[in-house]
Amino acid sequence: MAFSVSREGEVTVVDVTGQLIVGNRQELRQKVLDELRGGARRFLIDFTDTAYIDSSGLGVLVSLSKKIREAGGELRLSSLSEDLRTLFELTKLDTLFRIADSRQEGLEAD
Repeated sequence: MAFSVSREGEVTVVDVTGQLIVGNRQELRQKVLDELRGGARRFLIDFTDTAYIDSSGLGVLVSLSKKIREAGGELRLSSLSEDLRTLFELTKLDTLFRIADSRQEGLEAD
């Protein structure tokens, strides 16, 4: 399990590799909050290499989304597998997040 943070233009991209679960959710939370404190406002979390997210992982995404919005920013998600997309639809979290099919789509400004 690993998180890597990079910048692509104005967007801070977090790549999630492996699973987002109770054992590592705080690491993701800390990385994003550190970037937010550093002035980043546009975030994209890329799930290309993620097979599983548990309920605590979903919870940290909701919490981060709220904190980023309160700071005047935006959090987008991209590259969810079919199973993860179904999870977001079943939990109605697809209405909370902007979900892009690809990393490139997630990076594009409106």
